[in-house]
Amino acid sequence: MTCAFLGGEIINPSNNYVVISKENNVLDTVTLDNNNRFLYKINPIDPGLYTFSHGGEIQMIFLEPTDSIVLRLNNLDFDESLVFTGHGAKENNYLINMFLKNELVSNKILKMSQASPEQFEHDLDSIKNEFQNDLNAFKTKYNTSPLFNEIAQANIDYNFYAQKELYPFTSYGKTERKNFESLPKSFYTYRSKIDYNNDKLKNYFPYYSFLKYHFNNIALQRHFTHSNDSVFNNKSLEYNLDKIHLIDSLITNDSIKNSLLKFAAFRYINASNNTEDYLPYLNSYLEKSTSKKNNYQIKNLIESLIKLKPGSTIPNTLVSNEKGNEYQINDFIDGPTAIYFWSYNMKNHFIESHKKIKELRVKYPEIDFIAINIDENKESWVNYLKQHHYSLKNEYRFMTPEKSRQILALNTINRVILVKKDKTIVNSNTNMFSKHFEVELLGLINQ
Repeated sequence: MTCAFLGGEIINPSNNYVVISKENNVLDTVTLDNNNRFLYKINPIDPGLYTFSHGGEIQMIFLEPTDSIVLRLNNLDFDESLVFTGHGAKENNYLINMFLKNELVSNKILKMSQASPEQFEHDLDSIKNEFQNDLNAFKTKYNTSPLFNEIAQANIDYNFYAQKELYPFTSYGKTERKNFESLPKSFYTYRSKIDYNNDKLKNYFPYYSFLKYHFNNIALQRHFTHSNDSVFNNKSLEYNLDKIHLIDSLITNDSIKNSLLKFAAFRYINASNNTEDYLPYLNSYLEKSTSKKNNYQIKNLIESLIKLKPGSTIPNTLVSNEKGNEYQINDFIDGPTAIYFWSYNMKNHFIESHKKIKELRVKYPEIDFIAINIDENKESWVNYLKQHHYSLKNEYRFMTPEKSRQILALNTINRVILVKKDKTIVNSNTNMFSKHFEVELLGLINQ
């Protein structure tokens, strides 16, 4: 038998379907029945990691031939309520429990980062050994497959490797240069074991996250060898050129390389407001990326950002309110305005941004705070707001999301656009969670 079955029940669904994908390719959109249940047959089955998503939440599922897995979850508490039954369930329950356990220890590890490198390494190894012992016992008890063993081991290794890559950035009291200089020579010996081109893990969150942190780290180490900088500056053109050079030189797998190059480009462009640096960065990026789609996106993003420079009139794009009435963005700008964005796919940001704006509305009543949903699904956005008990006032959604995201250069959900009463842009690339944001709001009021 070369097929597998995936089914389940969703309590408190936010829409009537689930999406099943593998390696960023959607296999199918499966409709929930009247009991909020679904069943899907994957035939033939390609053993490995699949993605299951619903209502902006996403989780990975491990599937092998003959598996018949039934999941159950409460959409209001997605990861914490997710449980599996059926053939193949034990492996998936192990992986989700490991995911939740990693989330729990992450804050503990952040506090540990304030210790010396030697103490941090000792304490981190102790936690890693607990994870390793759990995995060893699980493998022995259930006689798991080599593929599962590889994925579960990678989960442990790359999660803990990532913590060591983050250490110089999270250890306070010194500059990053001083932090690097204080590391023991053996601190990064695991780097000799890194597989930069693991096709089985290319879409696995622990592996991909590690690679992002790793290249941030080694690029900064290289940058310090030919600059006088002593602190991390993610807006530096030279540092970001170092990063994409290292990605290109160490990775041969086109899928992994192009994905990391795209992420690095978006990260840099979002951080930097210096449009003069965009062209040399773009030229270097295009020499390395082999993805026509990614190259097109990055070029369009830069072109859009140039049009969003301070002093430019904010470009018009269609939005609608909860009643379905259509407007151009300029229609509701008649005073100092802050426009922010949200998506089902970023639940934490959705909740935290609305919480933050609620506070800012009280402190700065002179400013209109406008929220725009950027998702394609036009039926669910109002229900999603109601489900979380948010007011619908000053809430809109893009009528043509893909086109609007391009016009407003929304390469990140964190972008906030500040606009004067005369509809000209003050800042098209600020962040409400920045410590400087309220200073910018005061400046907007006084203009």
